[in-house]
Amino acid sequence: MRPRIALPADTLAEATNIINERNAAFAPRPAIEAVVKAGGVPVIFPSVDPKDVTDYMDLFDGVAFLGGYDVDPTFYGEEPREKLGVTYRKRDLFEIELLKQSVAKGKAIFGICRGLQLINIGLGGTVYQDLSQNPHATLKHSQEAAGNMPSHHVSVAPDSRLFKIVGERPYVNSRHHEAIKDVAPSLQITARADDQVVEAVESIDNDQILAVQWHPENMYKHHDDSKALFADLVARSLKVAQRTR
Repeated sequence: MRPRIALPADTLAEATNIINERNAAFAPRPAIEAVVKAGGVPVIFPSVDPKDVTDYMDLFDGVAFLGGYDVDPTFYGEEPREKLGVTYRKRDLFEIELLKQSVAKGKAIFGICRGLQLINIGLGGTVYQDLSQNPHATLKHSQEAAGNMPSHHVSVAPDSRLFKIVGERPYVNSRHHEAIKDVAPSLQITARADDQVVEAVESIDNDQILAVQWHPENMYKHHDDSKALFADLVARSLKVAQRTR
């Protein structure tokens, strides 16, 4: 039995003369390949009306919320500030509903970059709309090095599940300008950069949720700790499949 991993799709917003590419749904190739290499079966879900999320729930065992645009700040009670990036509310609505139903159904959940922020917001937390709002943020969190290269280190809490997966001091890549501000009540912070920017969260009471601020899908081919994050998602998803199929 291979667990099925949902990959909620991004939307191609760039202008194009090719009609079939206009607002096309897509998932990043590196994320697809990382899931396959870890033993999972990727299933790509386009953003649809949130009322249709229920019909997706029997199609997957685990879900990886991926990178992309900023989350609309009205979902955490704020108006947009000057340095907010591009948002796409349709995707936010779909993914927040998918998150909530996945939590309720006991699905395995993984978050990457925007995915970490989306999970935190969907469960009641907030983010800095830009790291310039965080007085402690001094590191370069939007690297100019190639995206598959590490950029800075993070420190992982020794009593966390993440510590067992990636160790104490992983060297990670970094491409974000938002970050967690207030952590959601059901989550705990398990990694920070040296300037105290939040780099990972996980569930408090179980192993259902794990999310990181960096992009392991771009590093899994040459970095064992990035590969291990996808192996963990597949292992958790397999437990769900064995319990529910």
